[in-house]
Amino acid sequence: MAAAKIIVCNDDGIGSPGLRAAAEAVLGLGDIVVVGPKRQQTATGRSLTSHPDAVLEAVDFRVDGRVLEAYQADCSPARLIQHAIPVLCPEGLPALVVSGINYGENMGTTITSSGTVGAALQAASFGVPALAVSRQTGIEHHFAYGDLDWSAARHFTRLFAEKLLGRRFGPDVDVLNVNVPAGAGPETSWRVTKVSRQPYFAFEIRQPTRRTLVDEGKVRICVDLDSLEHGSDIHAMVQEKVVSVTPLSLDLTSRTDLQVLGRRLAGD
Repeated sequence: MAAAKIIVCNDDGIGSPGLRAAAEAVLGLGDIVVVGPKRQQTATGRSLTSHPDAVLEAVDFRVDGRVLEAYQADCSPARLIQHAIPVLCPEGLPALVVSGINYGENMGTTITSSGTVGAALQAASFGVPALAVSRQTGIEHHFAYGDLDWSAARHFTRLFAEKLLGRRFGPDVDVLNVNVPAGAGPETSWRVTKVSRQPYFAFEIRQPTRRTLVDEGKVRICVDLDSLEHGSDIHAMVQEKVVSVTPLSLDLTSRTDLQVLGRRLAGD
């Protein structure tokens, strides 16, 4: 029987140490193919953008003395997955897509802007089990690599990759979004959480005018502890200091009563 094919991808770029850590984490679980954007693609969400001349370019990618099949392309992470699955897996869908390990946590309502989560959701749209993994960092690392300890994030990447291989966790669990605290170790507890309705990251412009440059805005972490929901991803990370594991669904339908909403919209 052929080994399971696992695609490892990210949004920080093919040269990211986090991508290398993710590949290290899943070594031995199947045939690993690494794909990464040619340049930094943080905060591209699930956008399907690409350079008009973008192709898969083979790159030298070595992990623990092994040479892995690896490619880069000048496109968004989701576009890369959309292209890589049919091109690199002509014999059938991969068994798993692992997206990460991201520089910076992806939690709360801002996860839809995450290229890491976007790539995982794109994989899920093919029906492929997908894992998005992020490591808590300072904001200064969001667009610049830093020398970080990846051991805990590697541990939890492998743990949940093993759990996803060959299993489904229900018809509405399309992606597991895992966030690992900066101070975590392999022994750190993990919690199944929900997405907080808080944004986590806030974008601020000090003195906005129509002439203000878009890039003049600054990102900062913004958590309201008084209204923070117990059981949420942000609460797990910020208050409990544990690993957050959030099931995500491609179905963005509101959980409201659709019949009641229909009557209200009809004016009854």
